[in-house]
Amino acid sequence: MSGGIARGRLAEERKAWRRNHPHGFVAKPETLPDGSVNLMTWHCTIPGKQGGWRPAITVKQILIGIQDLLDQPNPADPAQTDGYHLFIQDPVEYKRRNSVFNVTYKSAILAFMPPELYH
Repeated sequence: MSGGIARGRLAEERKAWRRNHPHGFVAKPETLPDGSVNLMTWHCTIPGKQGGWRPAITVKQILIGIQDLLDQPNPADPAQTDGYHLFIQDPVEYKRRNSVFNVTYKSAILAFMPPELYH
């Protein structure tokens, strides 16, 4: 069942990507011999010099940054429209959803971040 959910979500994301994506970036699902597409395997191109990309930020730093934004959102510079509106209109529900998110994804977060940094 989860494969169907994942494929549905990937199909939605593909439609959105085809309508609007950053110039120079390419993301296409694998085309099978019968002409259908495999949404679970993608071929992507990122513009720039071959081998020239170097990560300036670690996955751990990204996760800590996301956690900071969830804990202390900046209403003057919202990063995500739905979250911003919920934070402004119903702060209690915003905190509840963040708690659910933290519980749901805790194992993934802890895979990259030591428990003492997770709060």
